[in-house]
Amino acid sequence: MQRVCFLLKVRADRLDEYRERHAAVWPEMLEALSATGWHNYSLFLREDGLLVGYLETEDFAAAQAGMEATEVNARWQAEMAPFFESLDGARPDEAMKPLTEVFHLA
Repeated sequence: MQRVCFLLKVRADRLDEYRERHAAVWPEMLEALSATGWHNYSLFLREDGLLVGYLETEDFAAAQAGMEATEVNARWQAEMAPFFESLDGARPDEAMKPLTEVFHLA
């Protein structure tokens, strides 16, 4: 199982709404994430907007490709894009660049 961690930056003026949106993620989005191999997925948000994402998956590239093929992901990414800084035209899911793991205690 691959452990994947990534960072994004939520705009300071959108923090509250970002939290609200993630308190009520669409059921079809949750189903799509599970069906495409996203497990133990968590998001952590710091007050300055730093967002840390963590998930476990058999194959991150395949999990991303699976989500990219879903209609619900296209809608979700379009709605979420304005919440983020520095996407340079990419969707939020395209900006998820995995960090290199340097330590793990099993």
